[in-house]
Amino acid sequence: MTPQPTLALHELHDGDGVPLVLLHAFPVDHRVWGPLAERLPARLRAVAVDLPGQGHSDLGGLAPDLGLAAEAVHRSLRAQGIASAVVVGMSMGGYVALALAERHPGFVAGLGLVDSKSTADTPEARANRLRVAHDLESSQTVDPVLGMPAVLLGETSLAQRRGLLPVLEGWVRGQSPAALAWAQRAMADRPDRTAVLERFDGPVAVVVGAEDTVTPLAEAEHMAHAAADGALTVVPGAGHLSALEDPATVAGSLALLHRHVVHGG
Repeated sequence: MTPQPTLALHELHDGDGVPLVLLHAFPVDHRVWGPLAERLPARLRAVAVDLPGQGHSDLGGLAPDLGLAAEAVHRSLRAQGIASAVVVGMSMGGYVALALAERHPGFVAGLGLVDSKSTADTPEARANRLRVAHDLESSQTVDPVLGMPAVLLGETSLAQRRGLLPVLEGWVRGQSPAALAWAQRAMADRPDRTAVLERFDGPVAVVVGAEDTVTPLAEAEHMAHAAADGALTVVPGAGHLSALEDPATVAGSLALLHRHVVHGG
């Protein structure tokens, strides 16, 4: 029997109706969404999920597979009475969001893909993920990924939003090395899910930081063009964590996506 980890859900913004479900980036947890949630319109419910092993969620022997992570997200949300949602994923969270849309298209009323991509890793990127996973497991520390926050933030944030870097580093230090290794292995093995976007019949909001060097503009354009109903937002002065670097702009894009789902425009 496949292990069924318990995922922690966090109500970040009170509201009713179809919620925004927020799936975080690697190597942090639901807290990356906090500043954005504060800027959402009144009565728009936002629920953030800690993905397997991260934040307050269990890993529970789950095999490293983002499809299984998507199943855990779906099961956890349904257990709380959520029958459908606008699912938004940042970076790794976007990979899980696409896997959720693939497995449970009726649950996903709209998709938000923030600083993410639908393509698989190159052989070089996959090999690097597996190397980092090995280093995390062998050292039993988060040291192998402590340098990531400085890479994830854009140049503007590093220069002008200097408080973000120590906050991110603190979040990384609080993660489980085993869970981060799990996530690296799961991301390394994910397939190209561009076809999921092509089949998806709901609205899709693609957001990318103009200074994102991890999943750059070309990847965002690829997703926006693949979606039948896709809209692209480029966030000036932001890198790979645009929802944290410029939460107001990204919150506006996600609010428009939600309104499109609920009101058709």
